[in-house]
Amino acid sequence: MASFSTARVPRRDAQQNRQHILDIAGQAFSTSGVDVSMDAIARQTGLGSGTLYRHFPNKDALLAALLVPFHEELEEQRAVIEAAAVDPALMLERWIDALGDWMLAYDGLSEPLRAAWSAPTSALRPTCERLIETTWKFLSAAQKEGLAQPTLTGQDIFLGALAVAWASNRTTAQTGTRDILRSLLKNGWATGQK
Repeated sequence: MASFSTARVPRRDAQQNRQHILDIAGQAFSTSGVDVSMDAIARQTGLGSGTLYRHFPNKDALLAALLVPFHEELEEQRAVIEAAAVDPALMLERWIDALGDWMLAYDGLSEPLRAAWSAPTSALRPTCERLIETTWKFLSAAQKEGLAQPTLTGQDIFLGALAVAWASNRTTAQTGTRDILRSLLKNGWATGQK
């Protein structure tokens, strides 16, 4: 017996509108950071607020959609790190660096990510949870070898990387801030054993 899907394929014009919104919002966030308002994005698209909110009910939903290609790149980096099969501490360090780079996809992204971690209904929350789970895997491997503090969690490392990203925003950071804070984060998780 054949099964029929009840999922409706969006109309072509709706798909084009969605992509147009993503293109304009991506440009706006790249230029001005994530503080650009949804109303400003609606005006820039020329489609109107109703169309914007039908596709993306809030900024978290818009950001989640815009982060998909960045997340795919991060997943590729994760696979490269795992394939290198170097010592677990170096793998964790490389993952934290990649995670930190991902968190800087847009200026100011760290604040919506932090807020999403506290809001179970945020469209960004599943992304945060997946990243914490991956961080746990790298951290656990380093902990098993005695190379990472045993009391740390994947959430601790994620939030530490988020704090580094927040302090490293292009609008607030001084030269070298990011490198100094990344070193501080590493010195916080590493046991110093090799």
